Amino acid sequence: MDSKGNILIVDDEPSICTVICDYLRLQGYNCASANAVDSALQILQTVEGVDCILSDIKMPGKTGIDLLREVKTYWPEMAVILFTGNAEIQTAVASMQEGAYDFILKPIQLKQVIHSITNALEKKRMKLELKNYQKNLENLVEQRTNQIKDAMQMLEVSHLDTINRLCQAAEYRDDETGYHVLRISKYCEVMARGAGLNEEETWLLSKASPLHDIGKIGIPDSILLKPGRLTTDEFEIMKKHAEIGGQILKNANSRVLQVAETVAMSHHEKWDGSGYPRGLRGEEIPLMGRITAVADVFDALTMKRCYKPPFSLEQSVNIITEGKGKHFDPRMVEIFLANLPEFVAIQGEYSDK
Repeated sequence: MDSKGNILIVDDEPSICTVICDYLRLQGYNCASANAVDSALQILQTVEGVDCILSDIKMPGKTGIDLLREVKTYWPEMAVILFTGNAEIQTAVASMQEGAYDFILKPIQLKQVIHSITNALEKKRMKLELKNYQKNLENLVEQRTNQIKDAMQMLEVSHLDTINRLCQAAEYRDDETGYHVLRISKYCEVMARGAGLNEEETWLLSKASPLHDIGKIGIPDSILLKPGRLTTDEFEIMKKHAEIGGQILKNANSRVLQVAETVAMSHHEKWDGSGYPRGLRGEEIPLMGRITAVADVFDALTMKRCYKPPFSLEQSVNIITEGKGKHFDPRMVEIFLANLPEFVAIQGEYSDK
């Protein structure tokens, strides 16, 4: 049976290398391993045909990021996947911008390794196709146009898959089902259409809004998961998640992540200027932040949280209505009320289980 690909595992723990290599061989891949960046580079210089590298970020001496930069300099078309823990999510996001194909959250799941390798090799194949297409553009335009469109769509799907897993990395710390981010996406899509956003803007918000609370990654569990009211000092720490989220997402090339930065920074601002982190008032608050604010509060009110039981639909609607012109943009409240049946349907379809 032909090999599915040649994979190099780089981790300073030999046992991890052994387990992953054994599993990959059973799945039909050729596999080699290295316990440090320098030995990995030596393998790459002497062995031809490595298709994909899986590397831990944290290692003694040179890190997985150092390896990524070396590979992108000398083997720019090689696929690199990084292992990362929750605490390293910001580094992982930066690595995607530097050319990493994907990242895998620890503890490592072997099925996820196969999924990521399959996606990475497919991305690599498509990028090579795109490069060859450019070289022969004049002769192949008509023949290959549809193939390129399909390839770009697949790349977009893969990119959104990575963003969705980044959302889940944040939400699973205080939301065991992950349905919160799905509901927020759907609520925001309904609100965006009601607010008159065009199709592209609506799509962007639906994909970006699940990242509204990505900054929770930087909040200690003792505060994030506290089963009661926060103290004043604890709440000040909790409020920092908006700015942390903005820092994680800033300077992204992706339009989705640019919108996500805006949403993360603005969805806790209030119409009367009493919100955070910047105390914006009225239409100073970006429209996509004003939309997400209503969606997020509705979901927080109607769902069980570690610090409260779920409120009834009537209670939740009354609280949002009372916040009109204070917490919320009055127009957004009207759009919410006009579309309440859709909110209830979404809540039923994506209820926590």
